[in-house]
Amino acid sequence: MGSNPSLRYRQEESAVASHKILVIDDSRVIRMRVRDMLPQGNFEVIEAQDGVEGMSAIQDQRPNLIMLDFLLPRKSGWEVFQEIQARPDLQHIPLVLMSGRKEEVTEKIQEPFEYFEFIQKPFDQKELIGAIKGAMAKARKARPAQAAAPAAEAPPGEAAAGGIDPADYQALVAKVNHLQAEVNQLKGQLAKMLAFIKQKLK
Repeated sequence: MGSNPSLRYRQEESAVASHKILVIDDSRVIRMRVRDMLPQGNFEVIEAQDGVEGMSAIQDQRPNLIMLDFLLPRKSGWEVFQEIQARPDLQHIPLVLMSGRKEEVTEKIQEPFEYFEFIQKPFDQKELIGAIKGAMAKARKARPAQAAAPAAEAPPGEAAAGGIDPADYQALVAKVNHLQAEVNQLKGQLAKMLAFIKQKLK
């Protein structure tokens, strides 16, 4: 008969085994690397090689964690990220963004990364596990009320007026978020230009 701690360990291990990790990356090497670095038997790894496959897997599989490459064919990681953030039913899934260059991410998304974790390629097992833990912690953080308000309030009003399709509404929200991100990026570039001009004028 096993001791209680041993039994508890086996129960915890079997609970973790149901965790699904979705790895969205066009590099088979990266997908295999993630699979090999995870503890054996603890995770079910689902793979997608582009953004279109990735969004389909997110909706069909509802993974417990998403590892998303920022540069992808067909639909970029940036577009997938925006779709996730536009949908309250997906926002709670822990997310790790991957890129060979951090600047690719910070050009679009300003630090600090509040609701997701970032890992730079290539990475080792310790970095991967740390990023997964960080993403799980950040996913538990409450979102600002104003971010959820449009999604909660707009559809009923539209429905009463005769209707907007929910899918169209979500697409519109994603576009608005995309435009806002571009505006933020332009603001950042403008600030850098002004700082540069001021330096030259000194």
